Amino acid sequence: MKFADFISVKAIKPELESKDKEAVIRELAASLVASGDLMEDSAESIIKAILKREELGSTGIGRGIAVPHTKHPSVEKLVGTVGVSADGVDFNSLDGESVHLFFLLVSPPDRPGDHLRALENISRQLRDDMFCKFLKQSKSVDDIKTLLDEADNNQFGS
Repeated sequence: MKFADFISVKAIKPELESKDKEAVIRELAASLVASGDLMEDSAESIIKAILKREELGSTGIGRGIAVPHTKHPSVEKLVGTVGVSADGVDFNSLDGESVHLFFLLVSPPDRPGDHLRALENISRQLRDDMFCKFLKQSKSVDDIKTLLDEADNNQFGS
């Protein structure tokens, strides 16, 4: 599975304004609503589901990365977006570090394979230090889209 299969380019946030965990999740979900990828009337339910998932254990996986995600019946296909925080956000990460890179995913409950493949793809790419470094330095949607395309085309070492 490639980023192009599920990342909504119109929802990418190269400069997140939020300063805490819930606000970041809300900002990314609102961006998916604004792009037409999530229905507005299901946004609050999706946010609550993501926050509930966070209670089970932080999706801040370390090295400045978080992958908040949930399954929700309001979506027909896997959808996600990317957010970058220059200052970093306390996300209760496993390593205690602030998070700068966010990949938010929402998938239909009846497609667990897609959900897992997307998480696998994200974690594989994010193990590449150059990819993460360039992503953190991205200042525009185009910068981020180019990086995701390059990752899809195996132009990083992962």
